Amino acid sequence: MKKTNFDEYLEEQMKDPAFAERFGRAGEAWDVALQIAALREQAGLSQKELAKILKTSQQQISRLESPGYEGHTLGSLRRIASALNANVRVVFEPAARKGKMHVAETCASYTARRSACKTAPRKKT
Repeated sequence: MKKTNFDEYLEEQMKDPAFAERFGRAGEAWDVALQIAALREQAGLSQKELAKILKTSQQQISRLESPGYEGHTLGSLRRIASALNANVRVVFEPAARKGKMHVAETCASYTARRSACKTAPRKKT
């Protein structure tokens, strides 16, 4: 498939680490905004109705649903989730790194939960 001009432009821009970082953060904000809007719509609520439930303004709900907004707090996300009968889950994922990933503690140090640990078997040295 032939690359479009935009594909070529984006590929060039992604070579700049600062741009790539901003692009990644924008994707995270987009995900949050889309999830809030989708949950609100599934609940059959308008922005104004959700705002009334949360005792805030329709403009604030619009802001929270905007892909460019990065001011979400865990507290505000919990309030929204509660109003929309949902749960908030934050996931930290390891950044892509060259070489080995270093872990602060091995799973084996938690003997009570050792069976739940699904790590690769250790090599004998």
